[in-house]
Amino acid sequence: MRILYLDCFSGISGDMTLGALVDAGADRAYIEEELTKIKLEPYMLEWKRVVKRGISALKLDVLLDPHHPPKHHRHYSEIVRIIQSAGFNERVTALSLAIFEKIGIAEAKIHGIPVEKVHFHEVGAIDSIVDIVGVALAIDSLQIERIYASPVPLGSGTIHIDHGIYPVPAPATLEMMRGLPIASTNYSLELTTPTGAGIISGIVDEFSRSFPPMIVDTIGYGAGTRDLPNQPNVLRVVVGKVDPFIGKWQITHEHLVHEHGHTHSHDDHHHHSHDEHHGHSHEHHHDHHDHHEHKHTHNHSHEGTHAHIHHAGTDPVAQ
Repeated sequence: MRILYLDCFSGISGDMTLGALVDAGADRAYIEEELTKIKLEPYMLEWKRVVKRGISALKLDVLLDPHHPPKHHRHYSEIVRIIQSAGFNERVTALSLAIFEKIGIAEAKIHGIPVEKVHFHEVGAIDSIVDIVGVALAIDSLQIERIYASPVPLGSGTIHIDHGIYPVPAPATLEMMRGLPIASTNYSLELTTPTGAGIISGIVDEFSRSFPPMIVDTIGYGAGTRDLPNQPNVLRVVVGKVDPFIGKWQITHEHLVHEHGHTHSHDDHHHHSHDEHHGHSHEHHHDHHDHHEHKHTHNHSHEGTHAHIHHAGTDPVAQ
């Protein structure tokens, strides 16, 4: 199974996510070709390699045609219609709508109106639509089946939006993060945008403070616009596969038990015969919090002329 981990140590936005996914190997040509299906005002995608605090990252900018003023305000129903009529495959359509639905529900609650009447502002602009659909296309391109994310720092301070001066995180951003893990930050600026919060709340399956067990295939970095004083303003994404060894080791009462077809009791002795011509003597010691010790001795008898003694702790790698 192909999985994706969003490492949001500097927050998340739509352009950072799309840049990072393309940097991690998503098919840029496929994404750009599919995006032409959206009926919007003319625009162009600009991809730049930048360095943020020593990290090489991909920066995406959506450049608008100065001769065709963009439509900054769109209703939720119009955005849904644009996506549904574009002719994307089922997965891309579902992912795109899931993100916009989270944003729409949050905006509706903040303004006290039905979601159908939500009038999008910044998030209704061309670049936000391109970012969100582009992220869905990138996930489809990478054949991601499950998405993980770290806790998300939102930022602090104030921000100027259409309604005036608002606190950071923006009300819709904070609303979308209900029930989801957030991280603290000392930066007085917006680290996570409403589009970024929509991605996190709309399509992430599971949250983890550390990387999920996986075999890493590719890594990508998507650059944000600002430069932070003490850390790179990038989103790191990791694409990989589920580790095929997951499930073969399990921890029970602080014992590491290897599931290879036999069980251990506290005072049992086990004898194993093998076809190979080498001998093993295994001695396992397990300490528990309730202050009793269990000793397992495995005697292996072989015709070989060499012996190995293994002392197993709680780390499968050590064995």
